Amino acid sequence: MKDNFSSQSDLYAKYRPHYPKEFFEYLESVVKNKDIAWDCGTGNGQVAKELSKIFSKVYATDISASQLNQTIQAENIEYSLQPAEKTNFAENRFDCITIAQAIHWFDFDLFYKEVMRTAKKNALIAAIGYGRIQISEDLDRIIDDFYFNVIGNFWDKERKYIDEHYKTIPFPFKEIKTPEFRIECNWNEEQLIGYLNTWSAVKHFTKLNGRYPVIEFQSLMKPFFENQKERKVSFQLLLRMGFVT
Repeated sequence: MKDNFSSQSDLYAKYRPHYPKEFFEYLESVVKNKDIAWDCGTGNGQVAKELSKIFSKVYATDISASQLNQTIQAENIEYSLQPAEKTNFAENRFDCITIAQAIHWFDFDLFYKEVMRTAKKNALIAAIGYGRIQISEDLDRIIDDFYFNVIGNFWDKERKYIDEHYKTIPFPFKEIKTPEFRIECNWNEEQLIGYLNTWSAVKHFTKLNGRYPVIEFQSLMKPFFENQKERKVSFQLLLRMGFVT
């Protein structure tokens, strides 16, 4: 698994969007047992925190110590520095395994082997993510130009799975049909700029060129916030869910 997220881990905790409560209500209604969950690629623990309200115990792992230093704490969450593909967990351990905005970075074969080893029979697995930000037709056009034409060549190849809405990710489980969910929130100019600065392609561009491309983009975006301090932003939730058989 690549680690694009140890640098500026504080920005991820501050500016990444949060998953809707309706999704966690749905997950709670689907999962068969609510004893132990594993949140893999937990980042700052955003999903682990929500799982801690559903499950008796949550184990949350990541390969980034910097991200784990930003985690949201709860008494029944245990964080550890471990790769997704090889953990120290016992066999037949988990009732639910979640992977939020991370599975596209994994070695699928090795990770799924680890899922099969550590999951209980009929455990729920949920690969969660979100697509490109959507605000308004005019502003989306500018963001899309930035996404594809300014930093497009700096995205890792794994980003294609996001653009393909997780539909092309192998998923060797008893998949279930899920409702559609969206992340919706109100952001000001600073929040939008902060979010764009967390994009891995922005960091790759900056490292190679020695300048932040978002600063140039910001001048194009500023007029959209002159008369409206906050804008409604939304993301399509990407979701593959199924049971381990």
